[in-house]
Amino acid sequence: MAKDDLNHIPSTLVDAKLRMYANGSQEVNEIRAGFQGGLSVKKQLKHYLQLQSNLAEIPQLTRSLKKKKATNLPDNILTNVFVRVTPDQTDLKVPGKIIEKGNIISARLSLTQIHDLKNKRGVVSIESGRPLRHPTPKIESEYPGKPEKNILQSFKIKPVQQKVLIGIIDVGGFDFSHPEFLDKDDQTRFVAIWDQGGDFREPPNGFDYGSEFNRTQLNSAIKDSKKLKIPAFEIEKQSVISVGSHGTHVASIAAGKSGVCPDALIAGVLISLTPSELDRRKSFYDSASIVHAVAYLSRLADSMEIPLSINISLGTNGHAHDGSDAMSRWIDFELLSEGRCVTVAAGNAGQEAAETPDDHGYVMGRIHSSGKIKSRGLTSDIEWCVVGNSISDVSENELEVWYPSQDRFAVSVKPPGMDWLPMVKANEFIENLQLHDGSFLSVYNDLYHPANGNNCIAIFLSPNYNKRQVIPIRAGIWQVRLYGEDIRNGEYHAWIERDDPRPVGPTGDTADWNFPSFFSEKTNVDNTSISSLACARYVVSVGNYDHINERINKTSSQGPTRDGRTKPEVIAPGTKIIAAKGFGGVHDPWIEMSGTSMAAPIVCGVAAQMLAVNSKLTAPQISGIMIRTSKPVPGTDYHWKDDLGFGVVDAQACVAEAKQIEIKKDLKK
Repeated sequence: MAKDDLNHIPSTLVDAKLRMYANGSQEVNEIRAGFQGGLSVKKQLKHYLQLQSNLAEIPQLTRSLKKKKATNLPDNILTNVFVRVTPDQTDLKVPGKIIEKGNIISARLSLTQIHDLKNKRGVVSIESGRPLRHPTPKIESEYPGKPEKNILQSFKIKPVQQKVLIGIIDVGGFDFSHPEFLDKDDQTRFVAIWDQGGDFREPPNGFDYGSEFNRTQLNSAIKDSKKLKIPAFEIEKQSVISVGSHGTHVASIAAGKSGVCPDALIAGVLISLTPSELDRRKSFYDSASIVHAVAYLSRLADSMEIPLSINISLGTNGHAHDGSDAMSRWIDFELLSEGRCVTVAAGNAGQEAAETPDDHGYVMGRIHSSGKIKSRGLTSDIEWCVVGNSISDVSENELEVWYPSQDRFAVSVKPPGMDWLPMVKANEFIENLQLHDGSFLSVYNDLYHPANGNNCIAIFLSPNYNKRQVIPIRAGIWQVRLYGEDIRNGEYHAWIERDDPRPVGPTGDTADWNFPSFFSEKTNVDNTSISSLACARYVVSVGNYDHINERINKTSSQGPTRDGRTKPEVIAPGTKIIAAKGFGGVHDPWIEMSGTSMAAPIVCGVAAQMLAVNSKLTAPQISGIMIRTSKPVPGTDYHWKDDLGFGVVDAQACVAEAKQIEIKKDLKK
C-alpha cells in the first residue's frame, strides 16, 4: 500500500464512507453523485447517464475478487464534511470552510483535499455528511374541508405579546402568500426564506450557495401578484414548488393562523431535495444542510434580538444513535444559548409488519436490529433484504453495527446465491470488492470511533457505476454474521441507512429504483428506531399521537437511544392533521396528513409560546418543563414508554410553568 494512500492513516481519523469514496475512480464518483446527496461535481457534467440494469444483458464477469483501487484521487468531486479539531487548533485553516461551532468545522472539500487535511496537526476526525431521508407522511386527504374544530386550536394559549421567531427547516417549498401566513394587512409573516438549492436571489451572508428572499421582496411579490394576476410564488421563485408542500404544511401547523402560534414571525430554510436524479448533482442534501440551516436561523434570530423555536421534520438513520455524530453535537452547541429550542420528528419507522396484503409500510419500519453475543466463539446472524421482483436497486445501501469498545467482533457477509466472503476482523477492511455479478462490497471493522470511543462495523453495497451501464445491487437476503472474538459485554445495535424509494427509469423487463433495504422480520428488533438527530441531547424529540383513537400511531418511531436515554420525550397529535396546502391555489387551500412530521411542529409552536413569555429559557429547561407537564395517554402512567415518551405535550401547563420558573421563595422572609 502506498504511503499516501488514504487508507494508510488510522481508521479513527477519516470515516469509512469517505475512505470508500476517495478510493473510487473519478468516473464512478461522478455517477455516484447522481445518487448520493453527500457528493457533487465541480462543474456541470457534459453527458447524461443511460441507466441500463437488465442483468440479462450484462456479460458474466470472471475476474477474481479483489480490491479495486483508484488510479488517482479525484479532484473534481466535492463532499460535505465535519472536521473535528483539538481545542488549541480551532483557528486551523481548513480549505472549503463554511462555518464552525465549538471545535467542529463544516467544510466542502474535494476528495484530494481530504487526503491532505488528514495530515494536519490538530485534526481529530473527518466525518462525512449523512444522507437525509425525505419525510414520509401519509396523505390522508388532498381535498379536506377546513374543520370547524381544529385539534391545533387546543394547543394555542392566547395571542403572544413578545415577538418570537419560528424557524422551519423542510422540503417542498414555502407558500409564503398562503392566507395562513398573512397578517391583517395582507403582509406575509415570513421574514426570510433561504432556498438552499436556488439561484434566483443572492445567497445569505456567510454562505456561498442558495438564494435568500427577505420580507420586503416577499411582500412586493404579494402586491405585484394582484396586478399581474399570477401567484406571488411565481414572482419570487423557489427551486422547488411542490403542490401539497411538506414544508408549507409543517409551517402552517406551527405558526399558521389556524396553527399553534399564529402570532409568531416565520423563517424557512428549503433543503434541496429535488425530484430529478440528474439535478441532484448540482446541490447537497445531507446533514451539513441541516447544520447550515440551524446556524442561519440562529444568526437571523440574533439580528432580530428575539427568541427562536426551530422545527426539523427530516432525519437520517446513520451513526450510533447516541448523540455523538457531528450534526447532533453541532446542534447541541447551538442550544447552549438561552432563548433557543429545536424540535425534531422522531421518525416514521415504527411499523414492523404488514396489516393487509397490500400494506408495505414495514419496509420503512425495519431499520433496527440488536442482540448479544454471550461468549467467545459464538455468532449472531443478521438478515438484510434487498428488493427484487421486477425492481432493481441502483442506490448504495449501508449497514452499521455498533458495539462496545471492550469487545472484539469479526464479520463476514454472504451475498444472495453466493458463498460466504472472507472474514473481516477488528481493524481490517475490504474495500470496493467486485462481486461476480459486477456490483461492489466494502466492509470496515473499525475500533475506537473518535466520536464515542465505541467500535463500528460499516458495510456498503454499491452498484457498479459506470458510464456504459449501472449494475444494480443483487436482490435477495444478504446475510451478515458477527463472530465473538473476545467478549466482555457482547451487546450490539445495527441500523440501515435509508434512501427514499423513487424510480429512476425502466430498463428492459425491470424498473431501476433507489429503494430502501430492510431487515427481515426475524432480524428486526422493535425499538431504538428514532432518527439519529432525534437522539441529540438537547433537542425535543416528538412521536405521533393518534388523538382520534387515543393511542400511538403505528408508524411512530421508538426509543430509547443506544446509550439508554429516554427519547422521544413527548408525543403530540400527528394523525389526520389538516393544515395549509402549499401552492394549491385559493380554491384548494387545505391538505390532511399524518406522521411525526405533523406532531413535531405542534411542539415547536408550544415551545415558541413558552419563549414568548420567558425568552431566557434554555433548551434543557424547555424539555424538562414539557416532560414534567405532559399528560399520560389513557390507560398508562407517568413512566416513560419507548413509543409514548412521557406523554402528550400540554401547552397550557408548559406556558404556565415557563412563566413561573424564575419565581423563587425566600424562606428567610
